[in-house]
Amino acid sequence: MAKEAEVRPPEETLSLWKREQAQLKALVVDGDTEAWQRDAAFSGLRRVGGVDVSFVKGDSVRACASLVVLSYPELEVVYEDCCMVSLTAPYVSGFLAFREVPFLVDAVRRLREKEPCLVPQVLFVDGNGVLHHRGFGVACHLGVLTDLPCVGVAKKLLQVDGLENDAQHKEKIRLLQAGGDSFPLVGGSGTVLGMALKSHDHSSKPLYVSVGHKISLEAAVRLTRGCCRFRIPEPVRQADIRSRDYIRRTLGAPGPPAPAQERSQKAQGPKVCPKGGSEEPEGEDRPPKAHS
Repeated sequence: MAKEAEVRPPEETLSLWKREQAQLKALVVDGDTEAWQRDAAFSGLRRVGGVDVSFVKGDSVRACASLVVLSYPELEVVYEDCCMVSLTAPYVSGFLAFREVPFLVDAVRRLREKEPCLVPQVLFVDGNGVLHHRGFGVACHLGVLTDLPCVGVAKKLLQVDGLENDAQHKEKIRLLQAGGDSFPLVGGSGTVLGMALKSHDHSSKPLYVSVGHKISLEAAVRLTRGCCRFRIPEPVRQADIRSRDYIRRTLGAPGPPAPAQERSQKAQGPKVCPKGGSEEPEGEDRPPKAHS
């Protein structure tokens, strides 16, 4: 995994980005808006989506933006869209969305045009939502622009509002015994910004789940747990697998083979909608990941 150096844009650009974040943040809905979200078994939920942006190794401009849709609760891939893109906005901590989200919004738009019956009812994002320097991470940004419920899932703790990966935090992690165990991430302001979740019985590291848009934190945590065959939620895991594979196939770059458990999942091919059908930190502020 390569770490890309942060490039500081002009202050005018940063000011514009901050204003746009503030304007869009006002549109975030941090509660349940769909009936399935309030159901203990998520009855009515049929499609979950995941997005990913993977970079060509040694290249901070060329990348693959991917969107996958999985059936729920089977977690089988029913749609995928991978597209090579050129990113022009620089990587700046706290402003990841301005670099990546436009291409993910495009992928959702293509899905709505091509296969409207496969539009996901919720999107998982490899990044944070309200757990962010200004309370508006990439999962919030994507959710507001697509008007879809979004869940932010990060692999490492973004240390904001007094949150620290200190001895006390590590002790709380140690006390997570079984898959589904969690504890709240309470900032210095007293606000619950997210949850640390042990997503799988055999996972030693938690995920950091936060609200992106149009879903409650409680539902976001339960759904994340329900979508984990391994540590990472299957929609995000499949988006990552397929974006890496697309880069290898498109550019002919020799990449390492996917682990056996990933190869078995890739055997699931996308299905066609039936006719007549209606940051090394990962997450927000993650240095972009590069793949051979």
